[in-house]
Amino acid sequence: MTAAVVSGSPPSAPTDRPHRAIPAGEVLDLTGLRNVEFGDTEDELTRRGILRTDVQGCGWTLAGHTAISPVFVDDRLVLIWLGDSTRTTEGVGVGSPLRQVRARYPQLTPLHAPQGTYRLNGLLARDGDRAYLFLHDGRTVRKVIAGYADWAERLFAEGHGPC
Repeated sequence: MTAAVVSGSPPSAPTDRPHRAIPAGEVLDLTGLRNVEFGDTEDELTRRGILRTDVQGCGWTLAGHTAISPVFVDDRLVLIWLGDSTRTTEGVGVGSPLRQVRARYPQLTPLHAPQGTYRLNGLLARDGDRAYLFLHDGRTVRKVIAGYADWAERLFAEGHGPC
C-alpha cells in the first residue's frame, strides 16, 4: 500500500456544536461501489474508463468520484477510502456519531491507535472476509475505509493510507 498517515488531526475537545448535515451521496457495500468491485484489477477498471490517473491528487481516483480513493495491492482493488458524501448501506459515513455506528453494527471490534501519535482510533465491522473500518475521534466518524478485512486491519496497524 502507499504510505500516508491514517489519522488526520488530533482529537479535539467535545463541543456543543450541532452535528453537521451530510448530503446524500453514493452508497458503498462490502462488494464495492456501482460498477466497481473489490478484487477488480487496475487494468479492468482503466479499460472500462473507471480508474483515472490524470487528476491531481494523491493517486488514482474513480471516474465521477474524485473524493473516493481506491487502494490496490498486487494489481487488485483491496480497499476504498470513502468520500464525505459516501455512505455504507446502513447509512454511516464521515460525520456520523459513534452511537449510530454502534447501533447499526453491533459486532464491532475496537482498534486503538498507538499512544503519543495523532492517529485515530478505529472500529472494525467485519463480515466474512470484508469489513468497514471507521476511524473516529471518540465522538464521530472521521474516515471510512471499506474492503477486504485483512487489508483494513493491516492499514490500521501500519498506519498507511491511499496517498
